[in-house]
Amino acid sequence: MQALRVLVGSRNPVKIGAVRSALAPLFPGRELECEGMDAPSGVPDQPMTMAETREGAVNRLDVCMSRGGADYYVALEGGVDVTVDGPGTFGIVAIAHDGEVSVGCSAWLPLPPAVYEALLEGEELGHVMDRLFGTVNVKQQGGAIGLVTHGVETRESAYRQAMVLAMAPFLHPQLYGLEPAGAV
Repeated sequence: MQALRVLVGSRNPVKIGAVRSALAPLFPGRELECEGMDAPSGVPDQPMTMAETREGAVNRLDVCMSRGGADYYVALEGGVDVTVDGPGTFGIVAIAHDGEVSVGCSAWLPLPPAVYEALLEGEELGHVMDRLFGTVNVKQQGGAIGLVTHGVETRESAYRQAMVLAMAPFLHPQLYGLEPAGAV
């Protein structure tokens, strides 16, 4: 059986690992070739709204698709927004396969007010968390999620879950109108 080729719009090992760990159980027995590439988001380094975060993921996805040569194209973008419950961080995952696109979202992590204030002043979440916790490059490790949950959940686990959920239309294309019922 031919390997499943996946192109990820990032060289961040956390993002590539999340994609690999999400797809492996969905395609048991298939070898996965997950390659990361530089794909600019076209949005600020720290997206501050859900719309801006989604735009960044879709922009990265477009760059991946323009390269071609993969079965699946994946882009992940972390962002921040404010709801009635306060500020929080989340990730957006955009996946393309056979000309169709699915976009999903990770779980929401509430942010401490002081962290959000630093973001409003132009800092990136990873840098703020590194300063607060004395870590180095946490965004390529457990992320803010890992730091505030004592490692029970991580940036990778959040992206992994969002990836699996966004794969639903590709796993059941007939339910999502991607192909006629009964076609396989």
